[in-house]
Amino acid sequence: MQPRAAALHKDFLLICCIPPCLRVSVSLCLGVEFSLCKNKSMQQAGQRVVDAHTRIRSSVLQTPIEEMPELAPDKSVRLLFKMENLQETGSFKLRGATNKILSLTPQQAADGVIAASNGNHGLGVAAAARRTGIRAEVYVSSHVSSSKAKRIEERGATLRQVGSNPLDAELAARAAAQQSGKVFISPYNDIDVMAGQGTIAVELLQQIPHLDSVFVAVGGGGLIGGMGAYLKWASPQTEVVGCWPENSPVLYESIRAGRILNVPEQPTISESTAGWLEQDSVTLEVCTKVIDRSVLVSEEEILAAMRRVRDLRGWMIEGAAGVALAAFLKYASDYSGKTVAVIICGGNVSKEVLSRL
Repeated sequence: MQPRAAALHKDFLLICCIPPCLRVSVSLCLGVEFSLCKNKSMQQAGQRVVDAHTRIRSSVLQTPIEEMPELAPDKSVRLLFKMENLQETGSFKLRGATNKILSLTPQQAADGVIAASNGNHGLGVAAAARRTGIRAEVYVSSHVSSSKAKRIEERGATLRQVGSNPLDAELAARAAAQQSGKVFISPYNDIDVMAGQGTIAVELLQQIPHLDSVFVAVGGGGLIGGMGAYLKWASPQTEVVGCWPENSPVLYESIRAGRILNVPEQPTISESTAGWLEQDSVTLEVCTKVIDRSVLVSEEEILAAMRRVRDLRGWMIEGAAGVALAAFLKYASDYSGKTVAVIICGGNVSKEVLSRL
């Protein structure tokens, strides 16, 4: 990790990821517990995401909430969808990319930015760069779908195809950024990107003042890390549930181990949450602190959740959104009398996935 990135990493962990109450519990013979609450640090944590919300709110859609009583286990459960699939690019990724780009210095903006993504992140960077009038290069692998490549180019980004897999493209993008001095925008390993994704939580609490639980799909951890950092300050009673496909549990296993692991993966319909993690990722420690419950779901459960939404409402949600819904449905009986939100993180469904639905 470069010195500046290391310093930002340390700052973010100190400020953003302390739980709302850092509890030092001392059990005395009378059974008394004392709790020391670091409220100032939590205020700063929330403020980082609030600042991002102020910065990007004119550039992204405040996505609506949809009541989903058909999927609730009983009438006592209020189930809501946060419809991030309605963003311009069809995914929440626009938020983090926009916050990062709007946080650049004038010189960095003039130089342009580089990203690597075969999917939603590339679309987000391309759209945010076009809106702000800066140049963007998006590196993709040979496996990028023609429709995604076309959408990225339509948003004004220069497309560079490298290698046969996303890792080849990312390594090439990072090398190009280092050589040129341009800013590389990571899809998750960046505190500004994470804060931008966290703005979903700001909107959630505006739209749902009392929220008991929120279910969020997890890949690299930028979405749940940003949302969780804000919620642990602004709404500490809200349970943050991390949801993973059983076939791609990299961050789940890394949290359990306390370090980034190279976990063998199987193909998953949740394409946007699949993949490895960088060894210096800021998300590991963040997510370790903000995730209250973790749920793994099978490919069959993901497909069933996606089909139910399609059959009930006619909506096509992507696999990662299906992961979050499947996790709720798996444990729905635990949420009687609760208000629960599921993040519908995207609606970009590939032809391959459509064929399985």
